[in-house]
Amino acid sequence: MIEYLRGELAELSPATAIIDCNGVGYSAAISLNTYSAIQGQKTCKLYIYEAIREDTYALYGFASKQERELFLLLISVSGIGGNTARMILSALSPSELIHIISTENAGLLKTVKGIGLKTAQRIIVDLKDKLKTDAVATASGADFGALPAAAVAEVQDEAVTALTLLGFAQAASQKVVIAILKEAPDTPVEQVIKLALKRL
Repeated sequence: MIEYLRGELAELSPATAIIDCNGVGYSAAISLNTYSAIQGQKTCKLYIYEAIREDTYALYGFASKQERELFLLLISVSGIGGNTARMILSALSPSELIHIISTENAGLLKTVKGIGLKTAQRIIVDLKDKLKTDAVATASGADFGALPAAAVAEVQDEAVTALTLLGFAQAASQKVVIAILKEAPDTPVEQVIKLALKRL
């Protein structure tokens, strides 16, 4: 079993990281939280979950053990697969998710794309006793300066690509991303995707 991968960050998109470990490139599906944590780094370490089934073998990568633990808890809930768990961890930070579950805020949890009220309630019922409140990490706010105009187009492309990889239609994704960037052109790509996930 792979515990973690440490190596050169060969490629990075908001949905995928490719890590070069001594000449072997491993592709791992990541959340927006992990993308934010490793963006701009030349080397990185990702904690890994291996999803092995008859028809597929996939790696999920996480910047922290806490995020991986939350992912494992989420996929233990009936009806929650790897991609849905990744969607939840892209829309909410680990500390936000822990807070939502511990305060039993199903209404806020169902704002995540693909999560209905029944699923949100099931997640809370299944996980509230498993989560320790002392595991809550403080969410660190990042400061982002205004982006130059050329970078806005790049942010738009990256955001649309990520949303398409997450299973949304390209036309709908593009429309929402353009609307978000018109409102706030200096929004970083991970924030654009988070906002888009709530609107799509």
